[in-house]
Amino acid sequence: MLPDPFIADTFGRRFPYLRLSLTDKCNFRCSYCLPNGYKKDGQDSELDQTEIIRLVRAFSRLGVWKIRLTGGEPTIRPDFLDIVRKIASLDNIQKLAFTTNGYKLSERAQDYFDAGLRAINISIDSLKSEQFRTITGQDRFSEVLDGMNACLDAGFKTVKINTVLLKGLNDEELDDFIRFVEDKPVSLRFIELMRTRDNLDYFQNHHLSGALVSQRLLSLGWAAKPREVGAGPAVEFEHEKSTGKIGLIAPYSKDFCSTCNRLRVSAKGALHLCLFGEGGYSLRHLLQHDDQQQELQDQIISLMNFKKSAHFLHQGNSGATPHLASIGG
Repeated sequence: MLPDPFIADTFGRRFPYLRLSLTDKCNFRCSYCLPNGYKKDGQDSELDQTEIIRLVRAFSRLGVWKIRLTGGEPTIRPDFLDIVRKIASLDNIQKLAFTTNGYKLSERAQDYFDAGLRAINISIDSLKSEQFRTITGQDRFSEVLDGMNACLDAGFKTVKINTVLLKGLNDEELDDFIRFVEDKPVSLRFIELMRTRDNLDYFQNHHLSGALVSQRLLSLGWAAKPREVGAGPAVEFEHEKSTGKIGLIAPYSKDFCSTCNRLRVSAKGALHLCLFGEGGYSLRHLLQHDDQQQELQDQIISLMNFKKSAHFLHQGNSGATPHLASIGG
C-alpha cells in the first residue's frame, strides 16, 4: 500500500513525487535546452552522496514514495550507481526512476536495473538519424535505440520515450512515432516545448501546440486512459491495436497544474516548488548532520505555503529557470 504523503500545499494538492537533479552537466547539446553545450556557472558544487541520502530520507519520511533522478545527464556522475543503490535501500521508496539521454545505455542498462532502478525515461526527439543529430548535437540515434531495447531485456518495468514537439524539426514524424510504439511495450510521451528564460526566439520558431497531437490521436482511434495514482502530468492514450501507449504533456493546456504532484530539488540542494517559479529555496544548510532531519522536514512543510496555484506561462512569464537542465526539467 502506498504511503499517504504529508506534503501538501494550500490548494489541497499532495506531493508523493520528487524529481532530484544529480547534476546540471550534460554531454548532449539539444537545441531546445543547451544548444551551446554545458557551461560552468562557477557556483557551489553538487550535493555529495551523504547530503543526497539525508535529503531523500527526509522526503521519504514525509510520504514521498516516488523518486526520479534527473540532470543534466545524471548518469555522467561517476558515483551514479552508488547513489542509486543507497536510495533503493531506503524505506518507503516504492518507485525509483531516472531520465537519461541514452548515453552508453546499451552497455549499462543491466547495471542500472541491478542497482535498483525500475523505470526509465529516454529522450528520443527524432526517429531519423540525421535529424536526431541536428536536434541533439550527437550522432547517437542507433546507440540510444539499442539502449531502449537493452532496458526491455534487462527487466525494466516501465520504459518511456520523451519526445519534445518541435515545429519544423520533428512535427512531420508524428505518425512515425505513433507507429513506432505499435509493437513495443513502451510509452512514448510528446512534450510541448516550454518557454524558459533564454529561449524566446527558439520557442517562437518551434512551439507546436499539444492540442494538435491530441486531435490526431483521437482521429486515429486512440482513447485517453484514466490517470494512475502518483502519475506524472502526462495524459496517456491507448489503442486496442497498439502494444505501446502515447502520452502527452501539454503545459499550456487548461488546468494543467491542477494535478501537480511533484517537487524538484536542484543538484545544488535548492527546493523548487515549480519548474517555472522565481527560484529555489536552499535546503543545503540542513543536510550537514543527521540530527537535522526534523528541522529539514519542518522546513519542507513550511515552504509549501509559497507554492502557487499554477505557472504563469500563458502570461509569457517562464520564471527564473534559464534552461531545463538547470533544475532537472
